[in-house]
Amino acid sequence: MPSDPVLAGITDEAAYDIGGQLSALRALGWRAMELRSVDQIAIADLTDEGFATMAAALSDSGVRVVCLASRIGGWARPVSTDFRDDLRELDVLAARARSLGTRYLRIMSYPNAGLSDSGWRAEVIARITVLAERAERHGVTLLHENCSGWAGTSAERMLDLLDEVASPALKLLFDTGNGVAHGYDGFDLLTDIARHVEHVHIKDADEHGFTIPGEGTARVVDCVKLLRANGYGGAWSLEPHLSIKPHEPGALAPDAVSRFVSAGRAMARLVR
Repeated sequence: MPSDPVLAGITDEAAYDIGGQLSALRALGWRAMELRSVDQIAIADLTDEGFATMAAALSDSGVRVVCLASRIGGWARPVSTDFRDDLRELDVLAARARSLGTRYLRIMSYPNAGLSDSGWRAEVIARITVLAERAERHGVTLLHENCSGWAGTSAERMLDLLDEVASPALKLLFDTGNGVAHGYDGFDLLTDIARHVEHVHIKDADEHGFTIPGEGTARVVDCVKLLRANGYGGAWSLEPHLSIKPHEPGALAPDAVSRFVSAGRAMARLVR
């Protein structure tokens, strides 16, 4: 077992601004983050000046970035949306990832929009093949998350996607709590894909909603043990969903920082 695991967090669940996000990390004593948005602006949509300011703040704080969480193939971009939006986002994020010292970009696999199952599969594979080829040229790796999209809730489909795309620039991201939220057994899914997992999100949930890691029914400890047994040595990235409702508008809870820190301390205990 690694003696000093890399602990990170999707810090826009603690604060909107980069100063607040870094403050939450400092409270946890962590030196890594996963970036999704700053000032409620997706990383790909930041101006060059805004991105440079954010990157300077990270550098000054000695915080490294382990992954950029993109919107590619996500819940708001079903398979009917203009593919050029995803290609543009990939190009921007690849350059920004390299400048921040990470090679990982989180993606999903396109919610359906009226296609047959076979048509949905074909379009998803076609799109992700193009994205993976482009990512490989950029020197970055796409991480498909068990969330929204064709391959989001099925180990069989995830493995099918990996086989069909057949690219070293496509790996898997496993989120411990998504199974509870989406109605499937996340641990069972993990048993089939663990050897392909390159990045991990930690959250927990029960029938009432999201919880502190270790207090729900997602079997977080069992997932951590299984991943380690399969040689996982990557980062553990906190995405607690305690201060926001996923995919719904609304402000962060007033105590978002304290909730994030409490979840982070619980995650650290479980992982260590």
